[in-house]
Amino acid sequence: MARTFRRQRQTAPISELNVTNLIDLGFTLLIIFMIATPLINQEQAIKIDLPSESKRAQEPQDKDQRFQTISINREGQHFWGDRPISVNELPALLANEARQPKPAVIRIRADWSLQYQKVVSLMDELKKHNLSKISFDTQTAD
Repeated sequence: MARTFRRQRQTAPISELNVTNLIDLGFTLLIIFMIATPLINQEQAIKIDLPSESKRAQEPQDKDQRFQTISINREGQHFWGDRPISVNELPALLANEARQPKPAVIRIRADWSLQYQKVVSLMDELKKHNLSKISFDTQTAD
């Protein structure tokens, strides 16, 4: 009894789809979003109702530029990033920032119902330390 070791020729196309690469890509994107989301939401943990402005085209940001956020909530409490600080600590933090070789752009997030004088006092303190790159955070009106 003789055996033949020849394979029969397949004429049908391969109907299986290799999805391994797509699964790897999906997991990679999932990991990126899991890492980035807490960083994005970190600032929004401070409850502040930002003033509104009309919609307009946004300027592209310099990718090498650092940003430091100073938030003032409705009660007048100041935050350096997401850390609560007293008003007395602010000059030392601003002086330290001004000593940096390339100072950060100061992002001011102030509640819309806050007394205007508190924002003016913050601006005056920034001017004392020669920090002139300032950005005001707002929300767009629909």
